[in-house]
Amino acid sequence: MKAVNLITLLLIIIGGINWLLVGAFQFDLVAAIFGGQDGALARIIYVLVGLSALYQLVPFAKAMSSGEVAAERGTTTRL
Repeated sequence: MKAVNLITLLLIIIGGINWLLVGAFQFDLVAAIFGGQDGALARIIYVLVGLSALYQLVPFAKAMSSGEVAAERGTTTRL
């Protein structure tokens, strides 16, 4: 299960970087690499990124319901 989480997180990061490039420079890196937005490989990447985002909703919901995000474990706040 850890491998699936890492793969889906990586795909979401790739998607986020791609959206940054689209928003800032009007450049779609996925489309440029994989043959345009209508290219079969580009569409597969878009679908995989979207499915990864949906999959990551489960760990996100668990983290929110427990009140602790894994990245915050072990940190202390001193006032």
